[in-house]
Amino acid sequence: MDDYLIVGSGLTGAVIARALSDAGHAVTVVERRSHAGGNVHEQTHASGIAFHTYGPHYFRTNSEKLWDYVHRFARFRPFEAALKSLVDGRLENWPIAASYIRRAARDWAPSPAGVVDNFEEASLAMMPRVVYEKFVKGYSEKQWGVPATALSASLAKRFDVREDDEPRLMRHRFQGLPEGGYSAFMSKLLDGIRIIVDCDYLKRRGEFSARTVVFTGPIDEYFGFAHGKLKYRGQRREHQYLPDIDWYQPCIQVNNPAAANGPHIRTIEWKHLIAPEQRNAIGGTLLTRETTVTPDDPNEYEYPFPDDANARLYAAYAEQARAIPNLLICGRLGEYCYYDMDQAIGRAQVLAQRLIDEAR
Repeated sequence: MDDYLIVGSGLTGAVIARALSDAGHAVTVVERRSHAGGNVHEQTHASGIAFHTYGPHYFRTNSEKLWDYVHRFARFRPFEAALKSLVDGRLENWPIAASYIRRAARDWAPSPAGVVDNFEEASLAMMPRVVYEKFVKGYSEKQWGVPATALSASLAKRFDVREDDEPRLMRHRFQGLPEGGYSAFMSKLLDGIRIIVDCDYLKRRGEFSARTVVFTGPIDEYFGFAHGKLKYRGQRREHQYLPDIDWYQPCIQVNNPAAANGPHIRTIEWKHLIAPEQRNAIGGTLLTRETTVTPDDPNEYEYPFPDDANARLYAAYAEQARAIPNLLICGRLGEYCYYDMDQAIGRAQVLAQRLIDEAR
């Protein structure tokens, strides 16, 4: 019997497995996909251009401790993502630049802090309506498939309005990409730990025996959707290789908020992620256009849905999970919470230490 069975080999499961294994515990990881690493995975196109299988992963953190931790498993080279939004036929900075707000609404000033009931109200407290409608409203409604007024106000915390024209997506102290790629990084993170891929634990749970189970999949699926299904969004990704074009757009990601420009929410050009000394040897360029959908397959869940009804439903499942001894349900899908990569690692470290302390 193992000490711990970890279900799911994404960042949360892998970091917990690494900590438990390092502490001397017997650990097995099961993964229902054909590869380890969860969504932290990449492939290489026939052209030689590497791309992230489940959308772009930009690693950043303000924690020197976390930065040192990821360097245990890979050397990270500097990379700071700069994004644009296609607005009125022009590529504008995202997050929204102060200069754009001055051009679009010269006399506008932020409203005093007050109670906001939804995402649209929270956004309009941060920016003029004309800017909100051009940059935010259409993108968010494509992303979530509902009117912006139906979304939680807390969702607006995921972006900011700049006081300057800073072009970087994030201003974190440490930002970078693993030199050998994310798949190699995840392989090193899981090195020496028993992993079983192509294994759907929920269909085969009677075959496993462990003192404690750590489940990082969808919490509602674990309980057979007994209280109803939580809502998730995922992405449909369409790839296009352009053999005769070296560069298609000026940065890694261009957001597409206007419905008139197509259903996709963003276009990724992967050559921007390649180290400068390597990219000039590659001909052509590879694009990925992402369109948000509501998936039926739990294996395609990516984004927990930010509204009050799903928060209440999640709370019912979480209460049920807490009542079961020797079960920990965690991670983005297990805790129904959108974690960035550094947040997922930090959260997993805390949970792993808690398990180690309890085992003493």
